[in-house]
Amino acid sequence: MVLWSGLDVWTAEAARVELNDDGLRATGTQLGAEQVPYRLDYALDATGPGFATRHMRVAAAGEGWRRSIDLLRDDGGGWRCDADAEGDVDLPAPGGDLSALGPDALDCDLGLSSLTNLMPIRRHALHERAGRRDIVVAWISVPDLAVTIDPQTYEHLRTGVVRFSQPDGFSADIEVDADGLVLHYPQIARRVRTAPSDVA
Repeated sequence: MVLWSGLDVWTAEAARVELNDDGLRATGTQLGAEQVPYRLDYALDATGPGFATRHMRVAAAGEGWRRSIDLLRDDGGGWRCDADAEGDVDLPAPGGDLSALGPDALDCDLGLSSLTNLMPIRRHALHERAGRRDIVVAWISVPDLAVTIDPQTYEHLRTGVVRFSQPDGFSADIEVDADGLVLHYPQIARRVRTAPSDVA
């Protein structure tokens, strides 16, 4: 079990991660109070070649409302997002149009989560060696679960430190362990140490 504690925004995240040399599966829970108090549960299958996303299911709920999305990427690189919502809450609608995502878009990215940075970092070994990668992802906003297309950049700074940046000016130097899992993500979260090995 891997645990993270939020920094600038209060969150708590716990994930059970099964990791190998070319992919991962994970289930997790995120608690937060951004916009409205919520509980969010997710199941990620990133076992496509090179940690590519195959399926991400996310369900969020709060007082008097619930919503969920199923995000799928097929073997040809096509993306689909199915969404469902119940209850009355002042949040954007879940889901989104991902038809403009091309086959080179391999990743989903869950808002305020420290888990999904792992996929591009491991794919390009940016925690170990020099490199810079510009990518486009399916970005999942929380807690509303709106899904949008988001350009991102990952750049190796030194062993265990990768710079994440976005066109809007946001940038953070993320510290990761030997598996590529986040230890410290400035403004977002810090890993909670629980055992000698947190990953299956």
